Amino acid sequence: MMGKARLAAVMAVAMMTGTAGAAAQSPLPDTMVWSAYDVGSTGYVEASAIADALGKKYGTRVRLQPSGTSIGRLLPLKQKRVAYAWLANELFFAAEGLYEFGQPDWGPQDLRVMLGRTNGFSVVVTKTSGIQSVSDLKGKRFAFVPANSSVNIKIDGIFAFAGLTWKDVQVVPFASYAASLKALVEGKADAAGAAPNAAVLYELQSSPNGIGWVPLPPDNKAGWDAAQKAVPFLEPFRDTVGAGISEAAPGQVMGYRYPMVTIYADASGDEVYNLTKAIIDTYDMYKDANPVMSRWHVSKSGTPPMDAAFHDGAIRALKEAGVWTAETQAWQDKTLARQKTLQAAWAKATADAKAQNVPADGFAKFWDGYRQKALGL
Repeated sequence: MMGKARLAAVMAVAMMTGTAGAAAQSPLPDTMVWSAYDVGSTGYVEASAIADALGKKYGTRVRLQPSGTSIGRLLPLKQKRVAYAWLANELFFAAEGLYEFGQPDWGPQDLRVMLGRTNGFSVVVTKTSGIQSVSDLKGKRFAFVPANSSVNIKIDGIFAFAGLTWKDVQVVPFASYAASLKALVEGKADAAGAAPNAAVLYELQSSPNGIGWVPLPPDNKAGWDAAQKAVPFLEPFRDTVGAGISEAAPGQVMGYRYPMVTIYADASGDEVYNLTKAIIDTYDMYKDANPVMSRWHVSKSGTPPMDAAFHDGAIRALKEAGVWTAETQAWQDKTLARQKTLQAAWAKATADAKAQNVPADGFAKFWDGYRQKALGL
């Protein structure tokens, strides 16, 4: 009979061998670091749920590095201090060289997407305002947050839906997103851009002012063509989760992606493929983590539009999953061409700015002229 000490040693070796074998068979690295939105945000919660699933199935340990700023989430990816970034519309801004990414040390970044969940967004209004269409916004009090580029660019798309601009509304400035929505409850504004699940909107729903959503009918081709020309990552979306909407009374809103799993174009195709496939394959393990996690199903999260083109490694996994179509490839080709056009325009703009001694504080405006010309805007 085997002695206790010898038996324990054999069992330890067997456990080590089994663990090593499992690790060797895992398609993922032992550890990964992802940048994400702040603790408590939807993006952080979703990244945590998926990371937990990967840990249980593959033994991979994922550490999330939260940040409350666009630069704070993207810079670690650029510096290779994180493996992947879970981003929102700062991905579009970075790929296009907009706002803070229109500075000399940034410019259009060669970024790629793996997967991304759809969110709803539209203009929320008070029932008392009488606003029932985008055209009805003309002359109304519109809550505006100057520093919230992510919200404002989506409102640009909604205005474009009916040929409006910010000049067509009464702009009422507020310091924060929450304050802009609270303004509708308090009667200080008639409309604001919002995601339907914002907590303060349930307060508006039960207030004397009531709640309504400006409809963006998916069959309005002219409206959507105009909206997508202004903001290419938008799409028609039927939302059923949020204040004033439900499965019985869905909202005809616009969709955008958040969060999007993001990497640079030069990342290893095999590594990107492995993670994309792992997220697809573990869907049943995280799909019930919150009411919107079902939107991570590959049939939804692996289709365009996104804020940047798909990575080649992700495309390989999406083809295997059966969701990559000829229409998706056409979108990919168009998006890649746009990104390359902007990168070429940036190279010319920076060279010309140096030759013309453009001051640092004037560079953003200088670059915007090149961007507008390159895109034919």
